[in-house]
Amino acid sequence: MATKIRLARHGHKDYAYYHIVVADSRAPRDGKFIERIGSYNPNTNPATVDLNFERALYWIGVGAQPTDTAKNILSGEGVLLMKHLLGGVKKGAFDEATAQKKFEAWKAQKDAKNGKITAQEAEKKLAAAKALLAQEVEQNKAKAAELAEKRKAAAEAEAAAALAAAKEAEAAIAEANGEAAPEAEAPAAE
Repeated sequence: MATKIRLARHGHKDYAYYHIVVADSRAPRDGKFIERIGSYNPNTNPATVDLNFERALYWIGVGAQPTDTAKNILSGEGVLLMKHLLGGVKKGAFDEATAQKKFEAWKAQKDAKNGKITAQEAEKKLAAAKALLAQEVEQNKAKAAELAEKRKAAAEAEAAAALAAAKEAEAAIAEANGEAAPEAEAPAAE
């Protein structure tokens, strides 16, 4: 029986994620499988891969052929490198401790690269949030200035109305007392 390591699609429209499975090569994409060895979520940056490393290495070792996408995922996780290094150990090119050191050095380099990408994404999000906050502060300042202008105009209108009401009341009192309405005082002539 020919086995393949392939992806089985899950999720919903516009948000697909995949299970990494070992299946008979004749089985359909989302059909029966022998074993699920991990998952792959391309919706995150960087893509999230959760892989049972030992089982993936076992299946590669017994001859399971990965599809192109599964091969890229296994390569990115180091399964194919470890298979290569273990082949070198079997041939006597180096010992298992050296193979493990080489693998650990590669893994540290890969983790540093992914950490850098994650830090850049977090920095972009922070910069976008700061820009959005600055824009909101500017909008609030503009709204506050507009509101202050409206309040000033309303206060002036209210003061003018109160002054007019006071003059009318003064004129009404003067008329009730039978006096002539007080005219605005003219400056004294010199």
